[in-house]
Amino acid sequence: MRIVFVCLGNICRSPAAEGVMRALAPDLTLDSAGTGGWHVGDAPYGPMQDAARARGIDLSGLRARQFAVADFDRFDLIIAMDRQNKADIERLRPKGNTTPVRLMADKDVPDPYYTRDFDGALDMIEAAARRLLADISRSPDR
Repeated sequence: MRIVFVCLGNICRSPAAEGVMRALAPDLTLDSAGTGGWHVGDAPYGPMQDAARARGIDLSGLRARQFAVADFDRFDLIIAMDRQNKADIERLRPKGNTTPVRLMADKDVPDPYYTRDFDGALDMIEAAARRLLADISRSPDR
């Protein structure tokens, strides 16, 4: 299973989701991206790295990249951190492509770059990642 997590800038929520999922399921092929390109090449935001590190998750090796149309073919599942990013992803969908795009959680994961609640975002991401992993393990395509 190949999964990409997508947020706005790829420096907080989506790299955190990638890191959390890597810790839970190291056998999956995982990546993260942003719908915007402002931070391409940057490491995850320092305060997010600090919050993740406190939970034993190392994000330091990740680098931001922008979501691309080719990601619809490179991944089996695209996970958006909020409804706006999901809508932005869907606008890029190639005609005829059926790659599922779903939200990470039942509600938008607030962007801690703005809210400053890195632990709260990680709590939501960890809970959602565990549910996602349970869904995947029940899937016959796994």
